[in-house]
Amino acid sequence: MSDRLERQFAFLNEADRLKSILRATTLVDGSRPENSGEHSWHLALYALVLADQAAPGVSIDRVIRMLLIHDLVEIDVGDVPIHSQNGTAHSSLATQAAEAKAADRIFGLLPGDLATDLRALWEEFEAADSPDARFAKSLDRVQPVMANLMSGGGTWKTYDVTFDQLESRVGLKIARGAPGLWEWVREKARSWFG
Repeated sequence: MSDRLERQFAFLNEADRLKSILRATTLVDGSRPENSGEHSWHLALYALVLADQAAPGVSIDRVIRMLLIHDLVEIDVGDVPIHSQNGTAHSSLATQAAEAKAADRIFGLLPGDLATDLRALWEEFEAADSPDARFAKSLDRVQPVMANLMSGGGTWKTYDVTFDQLESRVGLKIARGAPGLWEWVREKARSWFG
């Protein structure tokens, strides 16, 4: 039991570093960048509050679990904004390889059973093939949209994003997991872009 607790707390202490990773997205008041720990917490709250937007059969408990761990790899890799490098950095092979290496290290801190379970949950989120993961991914994409709307454009201004780019990079993923949510958010975003 002592070794198990050592490993559990090693992981939890390492996860605390997520609070030091600054994201491109700001708080909704635009006062400062949010950190990845805040982002993960906010997404878990999004899942709880927007559960009625999920497809039938989606397990909100699993979605919350995914969202709490989905960005732990940023401890090693940092935030890779969706619109950076004209939208190519986030899904690049180099970023995916760096994130997989980070997942090996971070989840590897845990006892074997927890490491296996949480790593599988992270991989499920990344693949976005299950209904739970598609909904989780849609929330991960919609939260920065809402932050940008509330902060006067945020990263859309920083990366000179067009509405078409927003729709192709973000909107399609939101619509895949929460079509009604994207329909509502899309109209708000469209009015911002003019």
